[in-house]
Amino acid sequence: MKHKIGFNRLGRKASHRKSLHRNMTTSLFRYERIKTTKAKALAIRRTAEKMITRAKMDSVHNRRIMNKDIKDKEILAKLFTEIGPRYKERPGGYTRILKLGYRQGDAAEMVLLELVEEEVAEQKQSKKKSTKKAKSPATPAKAKETAEATDTEADEALAEETATAEAAPVDASTATEAEAEESIEKSAAKDDSTDKKKDD
Repeated sequence: MKHKIGFNRLGRKASHRKSLHRNMTTSLFRYERIKTTKAKALAIRRTAEKMITRAKMDSVHNRRIMNKDIKDKEILAKLFTEIGPRYKERPGGYTRILKLGYRQGDAAEMVLLELVEEEVAEQKQSKKKSTKKAKSPATPAKAKETAEATDTEADEALAEETATAEAAPVDASTATEAEAEESIEKSAAKDDSTDKKKDD
């Protein structure tokens, strides 16, 4: 009986299994997302999360320990400068596994192993807070500007109304005077015509 088996040997010898862990964790840190089988993803996740926990504290000792497994200098630098600080406040759970279905050849369950996007969520929250802060002081200034604009528009409208109101009675008076003159001329013309008829 196989009692107390602490990890999945993945059907490989120790040297092959170690190289697989090294290669897949390096790929995970390089691309931040890899597609693999569920069994490999569960095994790789343990190794990757231990590495990220150690990468939170950048020191010569931690870099030398990580250098045993990660041979690529660029990825090692990325682990300590980008990935480790990204999860500084997170106590664990740096990766997630998303199921993709079954592989066509052997029906192995395929998954997507990826790093949790902690930094993006923090940036979105900070942007929302900054926009809210930016809007609150700007609104009184905008309100003042709009109030001043409406006041000037109201003053202009009042001035136009008073001008038209003042012009209207003058026009009305001139119109009534013109009508009175026309009526007088008509009555005078009628009188002349009646006088001519009487003379005839």
